[in-house]
Amino acid sequence: MTEFHGIDRRRFLAGAAAAGAVVPLAAMTPALAGATGATAGPDKFPFPTDSSLRVLLTGDAGTGTPAQWAVTDAIRDLHGRAPLSMALGLGDNIYELGPNGDDDVQFKTKFEDPNHGLDFPWVMALGNHDNSAIFPGDGGWLLRGDDEVDYHQRSRKWWMPSRFYSVRVPEQNPVVEFFVLDLNPLAAYLPPLLAPYWAPDGQFMNEQRAWLDAALASSTAKWKIAVTHHPYLSNGSHGDAGKYDGIPLEPMNGVHAKRFYEDHVVGRCQFILSGHDHSLQILEPTTASKGTRQIVSGAAGKNSHGKAGAEVGRNNLFQNHTDVGFMVMDLDRDAVTIRVYTVDIPTAKATVAFERRLA
Repeated sequence: MTEFHGIDRRRFLAGAAAAGAVVPLAAMTPALAGATGATAGPDKFPFPTDSSLRVLLTGDAGTGTPAQWAVTDAIRDLHGRAPLSMALGLGDNIYELGPNGDDDVQFKTKFEDPNHGLDFPWVMALGNHDNSAIFPGDGGWLLRGDDEVDYHQRSRKWWMPSRFYSVRVPEQNPVVEFFVLDLNPLAAYLPPLLAPYWAPDGQFMNEQRAWLDAALASSTAKWKIAVTHHPYLSNGSHGDAGKYDGIPLEPMNGVHAKRFYEDHVVGRCQFILSGHDHSLQILEPTTASKGTRQIVSGAAGKNSHGKAGAEVGRNNLFQNHTDVGFMVMDLDRDAVTIRVYTVDIPTAKATVAFERRLA
């Protein structure tokens, strides 16, 4: 269990929730409602136009540490031999507290520099560390994530036009549509009790629900994929939505995230791609997931040092809670194939640990 300044993190979080999660109101209240159709920044790397795609899955990457650099060195080597079409960044993009403004040097040291030469679109989701308020990863300053939205206008490769959005690839007659979700208001360790806008039934989440329902219903893509930070299911130490970190109190256990997934995502998307747990997992669909497969790729900057969760024995095709690494998903109109790469930090050498056609 993680310690924070000598305080047991789980007990601290539970106490904060019981006390009302005291966070300055100004840090919780949006200046503008969350948009879903912001324009692209200038001179962006173009999205693929081919019907066969090779997509990088990398989550919890933004540490700026040797571990992140080893992973990106391995990705660069792979890209030189088998070019990647685009990337999905599954949240926790700027450790440990998130950025301070869209001109924060951390965007350079924890994204642009480590990913040099990987010159293709990076479709980014927000994580709890990207929205920190009091301590790393509390998710209590939701406006901090807007700095990452604003960075969309500054970077050729960083794609985050709003907090939730979708990307169709190719744009015409798409093979896949990625639905990038922001469930941080539903899963924050310091929940937004003082800001109705961010509440589970507040404006932001209601707009996101309505948008997602309509977008999924109208999508013509063969593959519909939810891109998130917080997983619906995980065999890792953070665990499943509704049971996050073994916390017994709502909403900190992610019960509202669980309801969101079950009401709006499972059975409607073929895959949920998440980070949060610093591990590599390809889980089997469950009865509750209605055929939707959960994939966790959250080891691009940190690993779990072998620590798994209560559901470690749940059916899976692959799981690794020890190594850093990444995944690559190949998609065309007929099939989805995934490969898992583990990376040795001292040598930056990648090893294919798993490969399978999933659909």
